[in-house]
Order: sequence, then structure tokens, then C-alpha cells
Amino acid sequence: MGGRRSVLALLAVLLAYAISAFVPGTGAPGAVAAPGAYAVGVRTLALARGPARPLPTTVWYPAVRGSVGAAARGVAVASGRFPLVVFSHGLQSRPEDHTQMTTRWAAAGFVVIAPTYPHTRRNAPRFSRADLVNQPADAWAAVEAVSRLDRTAGDLFEGHLDTERVVAAGHSAGAYTAAAMFKPGHSARLRGGIVIAGARPRFEFGGPPAPMFFIHGDADPTVPYATGQAVYRRVPWDKGFLTLHGQNHGSYLTPGQRGFAEVMTSTTDFLRWRLDGDVAARCRPGPLAAAFGGTDEAPCR
Repeated sequence: MGGRRSVLALLAVLLAYAISAFVPGTGAPGAVAAPGAYAVGVRTLALARGPARPLPTTVWYPAVRGSVGAAARGVAVASGRFPLVVFSHGLQSRPEDHTQMTTRWAAAGFVVIAPTYPHTRRNAPRFSRADLVNQPADAWAAVEAVSRLDRTAGDLFEGHLDTERVVAAGHSAGAYTAAAMFKPGHSARLRGGIVIAGARPRFEFGGPPAPMFFIHGDADPTVPYATGQAVYRRVPWDKGFLTLHGQNHGSYLTPGQRGFAEVMTSTTDFLRWRLDGDVAARCRPGPLAAAFGGTDEAPCR
């Protein structure tokens, strides 16, 4: 893991995720329990992709200190450099609706960048499902803007971001956004994708191969399970599919609900594999290893 984390820290994370499904949350950006090796900090950035596309962005990150059970606003970043996860929300949703997941990723040692999209967010003045086609570029613009802060003198993130390692993740329409970032010509900095209850893409996958991890409930009434499988089958490189039996469109993203611990364990292991180069995380017995099986890139023996 590149020396960024000690064995003791890793054990702490694994123990924390074993109990994380029982931690309640409030839905506010700075008031969510985030068990893990790190405390969690949070900041909000006034980003935009041109004057017509404001992208207020919430960023959760590993912190040196913080309030117990909460993400603390503006605290110092923990020592070291941390890879990036860009997370996209779904239709009529917001980044803060997913803090139970994003704060846990940050506690595990990743900087999570979550833009608020102008025309698909909850209470958008001019809501438009058709604007989804513009969101992959929005997501990458947010990654680029945050990456520049690593080189900005005096910024909180200066010297703390591993900007060469990025995973795109999302839920529902946000999963469509994340998947669509892997079109031909995408940056080699994208090391993988997490597609949770994703819709059918209107694009072709291409560019540098990047393993993709799909999660879908087989009783999803919003995005049918067969649709998620169809997207999965179109990926031309290493991929894995986790079926959540009897699960709907997203209750498994809530602590205490069936499937939450499974989702958090598998997605965190995926991030450790793709962003830390930790093949052991990918091969550990559990939902991620079951979803991927053995591959030429990272065989599990």
C-alpha cells in the first residue's frame, strides 16, 4: 500500500467495517459516523464548469483529528497523499444524501469528491433528466479542480493528493455518469469504476482498460436488474458483478439495512485494490472476490 498505512491501521479499518452497518446517520454532510483508520474532514468548494454550470462540490478527506462520530469541517488533512474518488449522485438527490458511504471511504484513506449537478439535483430550478449527458464532463472538471489544489500554496490539500489515481463511482443516474466517464479517450488516471444500480448507457466503453465493479439489487423497481446486467456485459475489460438478492434500488446504502455491510466491505476493498495496488484486498474472501473471481491481472490463488 505504498507505505501510506500501517498494518495496524488496516486492521482497524477492517474491524470498523465489520460493525459499521449498525451506525446511524443524519444525512447532514458534517454529522455522520465514519469509523475507520482516520478521522474525517469535510469542505465545500464553489466549483463550476463555466458560468452556466455551477458545481458546488463536497469533499470528504482523511483528517488528523475530528469530532467523534462526525466529519469535522476544515480540519487538517492526515499525513500522506491520498487517492481520489469522484462520486456522482442520482436524480433528485444530493451528495449529502450519501454521507454514510462517502465518509466511510474517507475514513479508509481516500479523498471523496462529490459535485452537485445543476439540473438533476433535488430542487433544481430547471430539472432535466436529459442533462445527464453533460455530467461526465462535470465530474472530471471537479476532479481536475480539486487536483490543482495539491499544487496550490497554502491550500488545505497542498501536498496531500495522489492525483494520478482516481476511481469514478455513482448511484442510479450517478452510476450512469460514472460509467460514461469510461468512453474512448478517457484519462489513464481513471483506475476503476463503481456502478451502483446503474442505467443503460448510450455510449461505448473505450480507452485505457479500467476494472469496473457493478452492484445491483435483483428486485430493483427503478432500474431493472436486467438493465444493470446489460451494462455490465458491454464492458470490454476486467469487471465484476455483485447481486444483492431481494434488494431494491438503494435501501442497502443505509446503515442497519440488509446489504449495507456487504456494499461497504466490497467497495472499500475495490478502492484499496485499484487505488492502493493492494491485490490482497481484491482477493480476500468476501463479496468483491466472489464478484470478480480470478483474473489475469490479479489472480487469486
